[in-house]
Amino acid sequence: MKKVEYNEMQDPLSQYHEGGYPKQHQDPPGVQEHMNPKPDCGEESYIGHNRLEDRKALVTGGDFGIGRAAAIAYAREGADVAINYLPSEQEDAEEVAELIWAEGRKAILIPGDLKDEEFCKEMVKKPTRS
Repeated sequence: MKKVEYNEMQDPLSQYHEGGYPKQHQDPPGVQEHMNPKPDCGEESYIGHNRLEDRKALVTGGDFGIGRAAAIAYAREGADVAINYLPSEQEDAEEVAELIWAEGRKAILIPGDLKDEEFCKEMVKKPTRS
């Protein structure tokens, strides 16, 4: 996939994966690194414009799918990003942190299960660190 400049015209018919997808299975929660083809959550295609410069964001599920795309976009828009994820998804979370750091922003990794009410309360109280 070609990286698109901000004002460059884009043809949506050729911008995304057009081929078939091989049959694949992962027990939930899945790990993005094991998907084929590996989805682009903005790693290759999203260009930020510092619209959130020096802001802070907390993204739950920030290691995978829409949460991953949001975390990448926030960093490319200039925000420091804390991401929450299940401990079993550490590999994907570390990959997102690397992308955030590459944008010159802080990345905070917060493993834990959102089904645990006490964890959620502590997550939002915890002082940030990178």
